[in-house]
Amino acid sequence: MIRFALLLLLATALSGCGLQPMYAGGSNGAVARGLAAVEVAPIKGRAGWLMRNELRDRLGQSGADVSPRYRLDVVLDDKLEGLGLLTDDTIGRERRTLRARYQLVDTASDEVLLDATAGSDAGIDVVSSEYATIAAEQTALENLAREVADRIVTRLSLTLRKQDS
Repeated sequence: MIRFALLLLLATALSGCGLQPMYAGGSNGAVARGLAAVEVAPIKGRAGWLMRNELRDRLGQSGADVSPRYRLDVVLDDKLEGLGLLTDDTIGRERRTLRARYQLVDTASDEVLLDATAGSDAGIDVVSSEYATIAAEQTALENLAREVADRIVTRLSLTLRKQDS
């Protein structure tokens, strides 16, 4: 009985804390509709192609027929640097860094609603097989594009939620 009363008290306290689900209403909710109305401008390079595809997937634009209300401009900085010199002066480890500077623009007024950056990095072991090292570098880029796209979409969701309220 005491547990039930405590549980009821806890549930009552949580209901008054002001937390609201980000995607309330599912695909018909304000945030989901706002994300679907974001057009991702083309981004230069292979990393840009990967990032644009990841963003479009997360924004729900795979075949969606929604007229764009917002434009997302992204500039990427993709760096691959050698670390960890071995005794024979070869590189034993690399670090791939992907940084994105992005702006969410309201296409009706050309107002910049969000100007931010997101980034991540990954470590890569350099092995004796050049093919394996190149494959690891490409896999790292794909994973970084996925991770940075997640961060961008989360930030866009928060911005669009503020716009809606």
